[in-house]
Amino acid sequence: MMPKLFITDIDGVWTDGGMYYDQTGNEFKKFNTSDSAGVLFLNYLNIPLAIITSENTQIVERRAKKLKIEHLYQGVKDKVGKAEEICREVGVEMSEVAFIGDDLNDIPLLKKAGFPGVPANAPEYVKKHSKYDLTKSGGDGAFREFVETILSENDQMEHVLEMHLNRVAKSNK
Repeated sequence: MMPKLFITDIDGVWTDGGMYYDQTGNEFKKFNTSDSAGVLFLNYLNIPLAIITSENTQIVERRAKKLKIEHLYQGVKDKVGKAEEICREVGVEMSEVAFIGDDLNDIPLLKKAGFPGVPANAPEYVKKHSKYDLTKSGGDGAFREFVETILSENDQMEHVLEMHLNRVAKSNK
């Protein structure tokens, strides 16, 4: 079965979980650009993607805007409640949701999602709630691997690659 909605955490999944500050208090996060291919593949299949994070930063807002991710929810303390709200809005069940998270506050949603995944560097007590234990760590392309793993499992990877190559060929003409 193919998920009908993907939900992702950010810190520790799309980033290495580090928060970098300069001497004037500016905050920095490093994103791995390979994760954007996961977003692209979901777009090709018209599968919605939502970001749910307990943090609230302009950095994440800019990243979501650049990747045209419509469903961005920051400062969320109850991730399950927010996920259930998104499910009602999109018209899917929690059993049809793929969720990737990495830490304590992600465990309740990992337990509820039909397709739970964690990066390689997630703690063991978080991993025990996962169906997809990835080989990549947070910030090293874990989100892309999560999407590609599920697409491959559902025989969709070749299809999205073909869609992408056709799009590239058309843009080069």
